[in-house]
Amino acid sequence: MVTLGCARNEVDSEELAGRLEAGGFRLVADPADAETVVVNTCGFVEAAKKDSVDTLLDASELKGDGRTKAVVAVGCLAERYGKDLAESLPEADAVLGFDDYPDIASKLQAILAGEQHHPHTPQDRRKLLPITPSERGAAAGAVVVPGHTVADISSPDLPAEATPVTGPRAVRRRLDGGPMAPLKLASGCDRRCSFCAIPSFRGSFVSRRPSDVLGEARWLGEQGVKELFLVSENSTSYGKDLGDLRLLETLLPELAAVDGVERVRVSYLQPAETRPGLVTAIASTPGVVPYFDLSFQHASNAVLRRMRRFGDPESFLGLLEQIRAQAPLAGVRSNVIVGFPGETEDDLETLCDFLVAARMDVTGVFGYSDEDGTEAATYDGKLDEDEIRARTEHVTRLVEELTAQRAEERIGETLTVLLESLEDGQAEGRADHQGPEVDGTTTVTGLTGARIGDFVQAVVVGSDGVDLVAEAV
Repeated sequence: MVTLGCARNEVDSEELAGRLEAGGFRLVADPADAETVVVNTCGFVEAAKKDSVDTLLDASELKGDGRTKAVVAVGCLAERYGKDLAESLPEADAVLGFDDYPDIASKLQAILAGEQHHPHTPQDRRKLLPITPSERGAAAGAVVVPGHTVADISSPDLPAEATPVTGPRAVRRRLDGGPMAPLKLASGCDRRCSFCAIPSFRGSFVSRRPSDVLGEARWLGEQGVKELFLVSENSTSYGKDLGDLRLLETLLPELAAVDGVERVRVSYLQPAETRPGLVTAIASTPGVVPYFDLSFQHASNAVLRRMRRFGDPESFLGLLEQIRAQAPLAGVRSNVIVGFPGETEDDLETLCDFLVAARMDVTGVFGYSDEDGTEAATYDGKLDEDEIRARTEHVTRLVEELTAQRAEERIGETLTVLLESLEDGQAEGRADHQGPEVDGTTTVTGLTGARIGDFVQAVVVGSDGVDLVAEAV
């Protein structure tokens, strides 16, 4: 099982792995030992699509060695393009969409037996559920939503590591034994950002029921997970389709109280939906880290309006001020798009001025590119590729300087670091303000007898870009 893309895809891969194992497949670590290679693709932006295709092509080369019989594409790229991907990439033996996930084991068995799988014709998955969020509950069970399933598997032969003995039985098999695990809050998105195609293939926003989230959290705690990373396309909307938009505020303390779990982290907050009560819950709930992953995307009001988003520098800085008034050392990260159609030099300057004032720990910078089926792809006022590249490089250089300065400002702070690797006497992990994979790491010196999964106190003594060096207390 090869997973590309975001943490949400990691959850989906672990659901597929659980279903495959329950269906009689054995997971192997070495691709050369596999009869089937399943690639969970990403279809987010052009670079991610290319990476997915390249991975499928690389995997197909294993078939020449005799052991590997099939390479199968699943995930967002497979769902988004279906039969078109299958026709353009004959090296993949099958392209499976989300609707194939519940029967993934039987699908793979048929493919291995030489049966031809007929890939789906892509559709707008937003049309599968009612437009009104409150009406989705009754219909949601009839639609396949990856990563949301509570097990309906009753096989006594199901491996113990694939599901808990009691309580809600998660159809999930951990693929990474590390001390952090993503946990899906919701899937899909109701926003209509003009640059984003995700809602069309991920569908409308659907919250998982709190009992399902808590049941899976307890199972993860039993598996040795110390940090829960709550993921979705839009965590600030959690509960709106269940009749309570403040449901996340009440769920967070319950997740933090799960046996074995010591740290809970929330990802992907929409600034326009980030209400004061949620800020307070994240900033002050014991066991929940003050970490704010805010999807600003830009700062110019004119650009944001063309993006079908809301905000301006004043409102964004006001939100950051509200956060830091309650949690002065809070971690803040965001992403921005540079070179959006119609972006002027004044708009770019507004963005840069905001980034200077915001003092964020990490900012991802993306150059605009057209995405199939999006409104922005039809806009006029497109900048040429060289101009987009130049602006992206300019903002990236600024961000690198700003985030390095922010890291230097943390020298002298005492951090709580979750250790994730130990090698040659050197320990590396993440502090409260550092999210998995994208926010840098903290190297801890002066440790003896430490183990992966330990939380240690350490004082920051140096920095290298966004990465920190700290001495154990």
